[in-house]
Amino acid sequence: MKKFLIVGLGNIGAEYSNTRHNIGFKIVDFFAKKEGIPFQTAKLGDLAVCKIKGRSVFLLKPNTYMNLSGKAVKYWLEKENIPKENLLIITDDLNLSFGTLRIKAKGSDGGHNGLKNIQLLLNTTEYARFRFGISDQFKKGQQVDYVLGEWDEEEKTKLPERYEISAAVIHSFILAGLPNTMNDFNGK
Repeated sequence: MKKFLIVGLGNIGAEYSNTRHNIGFKIVDFFAKKEGIPFQTAKLGDLAVCKIKGRSVFLLKPNTYMNLSGKAVKYWLEKENIPKENLLIITDDLNLSFGTLRIKAKGSDGGHNGLKNIQLLLNTTEYARFRFGISDQFKKGQQVDYVLGEWDEEEKTKLPERYEISAAVIHSFILAGLPNTMNDFNGK
């Protein structure tokens, strides 16, 4: 049976819940809700498990904080014997305009500390990543406040549609594979 690990990156704690940096958590939360599966506290994070057309899907929200996300990713890949090609990391991206989706098979960490730690612990840059654009609409020196800030009102009105498309990306990755998912959703 094929197994998949879908990881939403974010920071634990109420103060981070609705921040731009937590879009990975929000997307896997939305997907789990659509599938009708609850998250349970597990080792190194919250985990929700479901079956989709004969495939086992593990949704993970690491509780290690963003900068140490690799520890949880590595643990669950190894524990469940999931191949790296069935790993999808969902994260925010300052270099993309709000709501823009970019799915890639490999690449650099782009300065993202969560991706940096995952690369370090997996010892590879070859894993799928799903970047959700949060834009870079902040003044010089204000990046941390912006990333850890909450969505503005206009963004909040657009998020529900973006969550629906993001859930479709996850379904496509699991059922149609990475190349088809990139063709169908990049830039949407």
